[in-house]
Amino acid sequence: MEPSKIPDKIDVLVVGGGNAALCAAISAREKGAEVLVLEAAPKSFRGGNSRHTRNFRCMHSGPLGALTDSYGETEYLEDLLKVTEGRTDRELAEIAIRSSESCYGWMRERGVRFQPALSGTLSLSRTNAFFLGGGKALLNAYYRKAASAGVRISYGSPVSHLELKGDRIVGADATIDGETARIAPRAVVAASGGFQADLEWLAKAWGPAARNFLIRGTRYNRGAVLRDLLDQGVESVGDPTQCHAVAIDGRAPKFDGGIVTRLDCVPFSVVVNKLGRRFYDEGEDLWPKRYAIWGRLVASQPDQIAYSIFDSSGVDLFMPSLYPPTRAESIEELAGKLGLPAAILASTVSEFNASCRPGAFNPTELDGLATEGLSPPKTNWARPISRPPFYGYALRPGVTFTYLGLRVDRGARARTSRGPVENLWAAGEIMAGSILGKGYLAGFGMTIGTVFGRIAGREAAEHAG
Repeated sequence: MEPSKIPDKIDVLVVGGGNAALCAAISAREKGAEVLVLEAAPKSFRGGNSRHTRNFRCMHSGPLGALTDSYGETEYLEDLLKVTEGRTDRELAEIAIRSSESCYGWMRERGVRFQPALSGTLSLSRTNAFFLGGGKALLNAYYRKAASAGVRISYGSPVSHLELKGDRIVGADATIDGETARIAPRAVVAASGGFQADLEWLAKAWGPAARNFLIRGTRYNRGAVLRDLLDQGVESVGDPTQCHAVAIDGRAPKFDGGIVTRLDCVPFSVVVNKLGRRFYDEGEDLWPKRYAIWGRLVASQPDQIAYSIFDSSGVDLFMPSLYPPTRAESIEELAGKLGLPAAILASTVSEFNASCRPGAFNPTELDGLATEGLSPPKTNWARPISRPPFYGYALRPGVTFTYLGLRVDRGARARTSRGPVENLWAAGEIMAGSILGKGYLAGFGMTIGTVFGRIAGREAAEHAG
């Protein structure tokens, strides 16, 4: 879209192009608003981190489409409180959870299709609805719906400034087709993600170690709009060192590796640092509730690297990575290939094996098959690593999105210390820190984006009207 073709009347400007942004744009348009979406990425990379998603976590009182059984509000909230250790805005969390059930039908009506849950370590058939074709298919459906409804969309159009004057956004500065444009929308929805792709900002929060992190999501989420609004006094929420960070294959690219680089082997392995020593309980809980702690755990180790070691009995128990594991006929040979101290790794594995006890192994449930006399313990799925060939993956912290964001109320409206910003709403990762103060629950980022994107779009359209 050339600057000269920007419509004179813009009721709602949506900044961003991912799930939350499109939910907001579609919802605002369905309320009759004239909507413009400015997506910083080119069309081929549109959609932010939503491109890499597979599912969203959904409350339901009985079987619902591809979802099995039921997943009630109480259990959902308990799961969230456990992974966040209570660091959540309870009101906003309950809104996200209660609203998630209606999202399933809303998404289907707008072209999203679902499929049965995939098999593998993430056992989510009851709790998470999987998108047929993944996140790109979901985004394609939303973009088709938005375009057919009359939403205007401009790619390669980063917003550099949202001018806050008093309690209103009075204008937006953007680069569209290489030219600077000034836009005066009646309402704005900020849905432009976190700041994780700005490595210098990460390093200020984490220290120099952050430069060793891999960014498994989009390179376009650099936090420009977030920083701009915080600098103008819009209230923040969350800790800049908290984020959704998982352990990913150390061979993954610096940016945009996506979900295929995530490693789900931890529960069926021992994980050691570069010194060949274990440092945490690999079997603490079911993987959907604990996989997101491993990015931070690896980040705290020397040189921000760790290694998952397992044998032939575990190699088929999890969804494989994009890259095959390193293979060897002995632990010592594997250590050499991975660059680990062979004698120490062999001692670590031997000590672990000696601590394992007989019992029933169940890879999909908490089986209580725990080590005895080992520190740190492994509290589930503890079986000796003794059947060659042996395998190993190098692990690096893979950051998906950061939790420092904009504080919002139950209507997704942003605020300053003086009170609400009259015409500014936020949705998705840019406000997810309100609910995710720590930790992560599989599929919950998409739930937050969908629920609060819909709310923000409706509220912005009603204000503009």
